[in-house]
Amino acid sequence: MSTNPLHVAPADGTGPGAPDARQLRTILIAVSIALMAVIASVSGLNVAQTKMAVDFDIAQNTVLWIINIYTLTLCALLLPLGAIGDRLGRKPMLVAGLVVFGVSSVVGALAPNAEMMLASRLVSGIGAAVIMPITLAVITSTFPEEQRGKAIGVWTGVAGGGGILGMFLSAFLVDVADWRWLFALPVALIVVALAMTLTSVPNSHERPAHSFDTVGALVSIVAVVGLTFCLQEGPERGWTEPATLISLVVGIVATVGFVAWELRRRDASLLDVRLFRARGLSGGSITLLVAFGVQAGIFVVLFPFFQAVFGWSGLLSAAALMPMAVTMMVATSLAPKMVVRIGPGPTMSAGIALTGVSLALMAMFVSVNGGYLSLLPGILVMGIGMGLSMVPSTEAITLSLPHEKQGVASALNDVTREFGTALGVAMIGAVLTTGYRDSMDDRLEGVPQETADIAREGVATAVEVSGSAGSHAQQVLDAAQQSYVDGWQQSMWTGFAVMGVLFVYIAFRGPKNAARTPAV
Repeated sequence: MSTNPLHVAPADGTGPGAPDARQLRTILIAVSIALMAVIASVSGLNVAQTKMAVDFDIAQNTVLWIINIYTLTLCALLLPLGAIGDRLGRKPMLVAGLVVFGVSSVVGALAPNAEMMLASRLVSGIGAAVIMPITLAVITSTFPEEQRGKAIGVWTGVAGGGGILGMFLSAFLVDVADWRWLFALPVALIVVALAMTLTSVPNSHERPAHSFDTVGALVSIVAVVGLTFCLQEGPERGWTEPATLISLVVGIVATVGFVAWELRRRDASLLDVRLFRARGLSGGSITLLVAFGVQAGIFVVLFPFFQAVFGWSGLLSAAALMPMAVTMMVATSLAPKMVVRIGPGPTMSAGIALTGVSLALMAMFVSVNGGYLSLLPGILVMGIGMGLSMVPSTEAITLSLPHEKQGVASALNDVTREFGTALGVAMIGAVLTTGYRDSMDDRLEGVPQETADIAREGVATAVEVSGSAGSHAQQVLDAAQQSYVDGWQQSMWTGFAVMGVLFVYIAFRGPKNAARTPAV
């Protein structure tokens, strides 16, 4: 049974004491700012890798661990902490998460060495794992049904476009100030979100009849850590390395164990896996997995494209992605209206189709000499497609679980997004790297072996080594840029094929419920 100790917002957002329109706006702004702080921190340090390595005198692998430990911790703890938030109260959990995240971010900004930075990022991941599921759970447990779709659209727009905005602001801070100022953005957002949460966000929690599923929580952590570690380290260490293979096996075994345990627990489970038989939960989860995977993969390969092929700075490269953020946020505001008119399944399918079209555009028209305009149509269409597909997918997941499990529903949504991100980066990055190296083999004839070997490692190293290649400098540079375009096209067509399979799946297995009737 739902409880409402503050008598502000019942679980369904209706009835006496429910927030009025102004209060709902304030609640939405508060949770959106909190979410923005978390999302901006996911990719913020990516733009400062070189500067961190120099300041701390550490190897690239350590730098990657400083970045990845945040995502790894976030993914691992989302489900357990989301469930705990349902039990202990969403407002106190959100406040605790904001405090932990804010303090750890300040420690990261002042960290004197890599060890302290690594610890601060790990603790930040814990705080983020509290914040992310609670922000969406507050929306689904507070907003009345007729307004919930719009609120989820705003949340989804922040979740999708916030990463791009955070990347741009981070690149700006690195260019005009010290890299440690990257932490100023999330800290400022946390302070504002904390003040608004304390004064405006209502509390809600559930009193389930069963004890907390501790075994399921622990097994889910092992499963997520194993699979995420494999996807993060596979491209760097190699897919056949013992550490990669062991983590993959551990992740798969733990996932199977988690499913078996949850089927045994039934009503007392952390996550009722039987619900995945429903079209809404399975279709929404798979769509988010693929959509965020494609988006993250595009980001990873776009930055080297802008910097190595076009010769742009990090700030200009981040600014080039802003049109995608803008169109995505516009699309997320339109998606709830489309869901009302035509239903979630068709809206989701339209978004998937447009995302596929965007990948085809970026595969067909990109060229070394085509410049940014050869990519811009695909970037714009991708923003629209992502926005239209993510909103009904998120809503399908939250509607598939009962009110007392909204923290778990929100956490499942977040785990799906983060795991899809890791999967997309690994897949698209691997395809592009293979295509690049295969193409380079045909373009380095006559180049000294040592120079050629360095150039094959990646487009950034190729551009760097071309300066010392003597008479072969232009050949190495041209080969690297054209080979990257070749690999890029292969990765885009791979993404297009994946979106095509997803489109067919959603057409046959997507949500089939009728379009919602707007409330009078």
